[in-house]
Amino acid sequence: MSEAQTINPNFPPLTVDLLAAGFADCGLAPGQTVIVHTAMRKLGWVVGGPVAVIQALLQVLGPQGNLVMPAHTTDNSEPSHWQNPPVPESWWPIIRAHMPAYDPATSPLRQMGKVAETFVHWPGAIRSSHPANSFVALGPQAAYLTADHRLESGLGARSPLARLYDLDGYVLLIGVDHSNNTSLHLAEDRAEWPGKPYTEDGVAMLVDGERRWVTYRMLDYDADDFAQLGDAYEAAAVIPRHTVGQAQVRFMRQRPLVDFAVQWVNANRGRATEAGSSATPDA
Repeated sequence: MSEAQTINPNFPPLTVDLLAAGFADCGLAPGQTVIVHTAMRKLGWVVGGPVAVIQALLQVLGPQGNLVMPAHTTDNSEPSHWQNPPVPESWWPIIRAHMPAYDPATSPLRQMGKVAETFVHWPGAIRSSHPANSFVALGPQAAYLTADHRLESGLGARSPLARLYDLDGYVLLIGVDHSNNTSLHLAEDRAEWPGKPYTEDGVAMLVDGERRWVTYRMLDYDADDFAQLGDAYEAAAVIPRHTVGQAQVRFMRQRPLVDFAVQWVNANRGRATEAGSSATPDA
């Protein structure tokens, strides 16, 4: 959606106060810990753009609340895996040798949206140390949420997603569906189904103060069925969908979502694996 398409005379411009009231109507409340995924243009025209969206979220959460967003730098990864777009094989060693080391202060986000891109530079916000799957947090629990983010656990047991689970936090999806819900990757990490795939990845990072290309084993995360999974959870848990501005908004506790998703992944991906293994190969 272009900026021109957000200018709709049937919808007034959204202000900080209007956004805050809308988010509160969805269930956001003071003192909560919440991870937010946003497609800002789906809201409509916002006075102040991403700054206003963040101010509205913080206004509702108050000084005791904790705001979390993904701050991924997925271009800092093994170039032979790149698909959107792929690069020539002759480039791979050049990328591995010259990709700048991850720096939480300067490394740019990739395809995270304007709100997250703004929030990562917000005064007082803390960004986790994972070179590809970092998160940024603000609030009294920000240091806890972002600490000890292990390389091999970008979206798993030693990630901010797991710390959010420990704090019984919330998920707020603004203008996006569960395809963008990173908390479902935590469920992938915890689930165990036949053929659960792993891959080797690589990142440029600082090791003892020196830039190095480091390879590591990780789960081969896959969000292709997340929209279906999320819809199944919303139906089972009777999660209402709200509207803020022109955007559809989903708000829910993360812990029961992840617990449901672990069982759903075990059942549905396991069934898909069994179906694939029993299929007759082409002659």
